[in-house]
Amino acid sequence: MPENRHCSIESRVTSNSKLKSYFSKLPKAELHLHLEGMLAPLLVADLARKYNVPLDFDEIHRRFDPRGFAQFLELYKWATSFLREPEDYARLAEDAVGSLKREGVAYAEVTLSVGVMLLRKQDVRANFRAIREVFTRGHAARQGPRVQYVFDAVRQFGPSPASEVVESAAELRSEGVVAFGLGGDELSLPLSDFQRVYAQAREEKLRLLVHAGETGGAQQIRDAVDLLGAERIGHGIAAIRDPNLMTLLAERKIPLEICPTSNLRTKALNIQLNAADPSIQDHPLPKLYRAGVPVSLSTDDPAMFHTNLTDEYVHAHQMGLSVEELLRINRAAFEQSFLGEKEREAYLAALKKYPSRPER
Repeated sequence: MPENRHCSIESRVTSNSKLKSYFSKLPKAELHLHLEGMLAPLLVADLARKYNVPLDFDEIHRRFDPRGFAQFLELYKWATSFLREPEDYARLAEDAVGSLKREGVAYAEVTLSVGVMLLRKQDVRANFRAIREVFTRGHAARQGPRVQYVFDAVRQFGPSPASEVVESAAELRSEGVVAFGLGGDELSLPLSDFQRVYAQAREEKLRLLVHAGETGGAQQIRDAVDLLGAERIGHGIAAIRDPNLMTLLAERKIPLEICPTSNLRTKALNIQLNAADPSIQDHPLPKLYRAGVPVSLSTDDPAMFHTNLTDEYVHAHQMGLSVEELLRINRAAFEQSFLGEKEREAYLAALKKYPSRPER
């Protein structure tokens, strides 16, 4: 009996290894990815030395273990404080290009925390162009994904700073900025405060995104859709608590950008499931998907949550989603993207050539 159990464990490990290899090579689209959330401990240490800020690795690793949403926001604020010049953002983008290439990401919509840049009196245009140059060069050399950009405002800063983010996004729309989003603490200010800002973004022909239903309730998602005209929802896992809302999202084809590991580490999953200690297998992704709610898989802030997109696909498989279902979810991510029609169709045609299952 012990020998059989050992064989069973070995078989599972082999299976997981093949599954990970299969999903790592799958050309993937990632729609919810914060560039600043790719700040890894080693780069933080390098930037701290550059600015003569004394740090030791014990402090860095302690900070990079957030336990709950409030601690995560503190980590985000602290880590991004070392991004001070365009050169710093370029270094971060270089790391991101390599990471996304390794994970098989073919296309990404990368969110930039422009609201934070403006708060820190940084030159948004210079930062953006430093980032864009790195991603463009990487893609041209086939060393990185095709990238478009989302300019993100911070909800707790209020509507006036958010309007400045829209202005920056509109100015750079011809250079690959496709959308305006609103992140931060969704329990801070009501979404009704941002209706004029979203009207402004719509007039500038920017696509509209909103973080909602992550730590807040289902009404946050309703408000994002009904008051702001959100085309996609960041996270949105609170929808699982409202069957009528799930039906509405399915009927209107409004996608949720699902980030399972992020939800686990910020304890958003605890809140939405009303559970003290949920596991990744408890995530509502399969239920949302099988109820017809459009979904995609993303990492959110991968360096801060110690994940990558391949791992998210493996986790989703562990939740009970089949390989076939996950291939459909990946295909849907390209369909839900803000790519032009011809470019989108080219990616979808390429996906048809990928093997429909891992090698046995």
